[in-house]
Amino acid sequence: MPPRTVVIGVDSSTQSTKAAVTDAVTGELLAVGRAPHVVTGEGGARESDPEIWWRALCDAVAAGMKESGLAASSVTGIAVAGQQHGLVVLDRSGRPLRPALLWNDTRSAPQAAALTAALGGPEAWTARTGTVPVASMTASKWQWLRENDPASAGAAAAVRLPHDFLTERLAGVAATDPGDASGTCWYSTRTGSYDPELLSLLGLDEALLPPVAATGGVRVGSLTPSAAEALGLSAGIAVAAGTGDNMSAAVGLGLGGSGLLDHPVLSLGTSGTVFAASRTRPASTALSGFAAADGTYLPLACTLNCTLAVDKVASLFGLHRDDTSPGGEAVLLPFLDGERTPDLPLSAGLLTGLRHDTTPQQLLGAAYEGAAFTVLRAMDELLRACGLDPADPEVAARPLRLIGGGAQGRTWVETVRRLSGRPLIVPAGGELVARGAAALAASAAGGGDPVAVATGWNSTSQDTELPAVERDTETWERVGSVLDRSAGPLLGG
Repeated sequence: MPPRTVVIGVDSSTQSTKAAVTDAVTGELLAVGRAPHVVTGEGGARESDPEIWWRALCDAVAAGMKESGLAASSVTGIAVAGQQHGLVVLDRSGRPLRPALLWNDTRSAPQAAALTAALGGPEAWTARTGTVPVASMTASKWQWLRENDPASAGAAAAVRLPHDFLTERLAGVAATDPGDASGTCWYSTRTGSYDPELLSLLGLDEALLPPVAATGGVRVGSLTPSAAEALGLSAGIAVAAGTGDNMSAAVGLGLGGSGLLDHPVLSLGTSGTVFAASRTRPASTALSGFAAADGTYLPLACTLNCTLAVDKVASLFGLHRDDTSPGGEAVLLPFLDGERTPDLPLSAGLLTGLRHDTTPQQLLGAAYEGAAFTVLRAMDELLRACGLDPADPEVAARPLRLIGGGAQGRTWVETVRRLSGRPLIVPAGGELVARGAAALAASAAGGGDPVAVATGWNSTSQDTELPAVERDTETWERVGSVLDRSAGPLLGG
């Protein structure tokens, strides 16, 4: 029997790193190593020291390899998928000058608004980048840094995204991919390159940015001896360009040019995210018109408040997260950290519709409804960006794939099912971001399209399929009415 060959897919998320040791031929998940991150900041600030990410990556890989029981010589490639949009500024030795500003840091909302106006409004940005600046985007954070920490901005010898920083530590060369680069608002999805006019607007020298590989599965270098020693692996194995976490999840699901196109996915995690792979370049001011990791596009909408916000409401009432009932007349919009979709960065949570007989369980149910409604409404715009009519019966009948931690929660699944009226598929197994990164690593090590690799690995026989139920239009319309009427006077829109 020939020796087993494996690849390692790394998911460097907001809260932790996971390293998935994966059979390069079959896609079997052999082991997962984990290590935590530290996030700091109060109010709108959210920061992490990138060196913690690196140490967590080393620890997670070591733990995964130990659990697998395999020798380091069996590993042929590694790829990193990272949290999107974070701003990392490095000195000439490749060391961080300051903590990284994370995707959910909302302090740059004023800079986002100013940048939007400076180019001529949302449509001008969408035409170039596919995306309008909001506080989450890297360009807004860079502008905030220039205004609030000019010493660090002026001293920057390199500007990186989180996954770029880790890939460079692995391979010793600067690299990124179209998917993660498209979340910066200085990369043009129209031209497939950095936009000189936008860089000028931002006062950002292109020489500070990493080259953009053709796909996230391109081999950009080899594991350096120093990185190999830190990870306990063999020097010289393939290092892929890698990508952003949402792009990697799409690869892991087999979404892309060699797989499923124009099929929506809803991810329920710290953020609520809906996306689809498409050959149609998205141009909607209501969405992030990202590139995908494989050369297609990945229109996406992301909300800041999802599982953590609902869990906070549960804790306020002393309830288990599944001790709920539908909200009745109550509407609870759990915008506890501001909101990105819709763009309400200064908003807070809003509760209305209380009655004498309203129960704590109904209020928790209303929090689920508010969070689910916010991301599901964005799904209709996503489908339109793919060139589809959401009301078309064929489109409405396409199953919604449900992923993320919330997909394992009974109330989340039933709330999404009730408010969407769609059939649901909950893919078997977890770690989709790490799985997608493993497919990128396999592509870098052995060639081939990463989506085709992941599609060849995937088995749907263990997926959970739930038929559609009648859509709860009464709740849908009630929550939508409250959100639309409150966006200006109460939520700060």
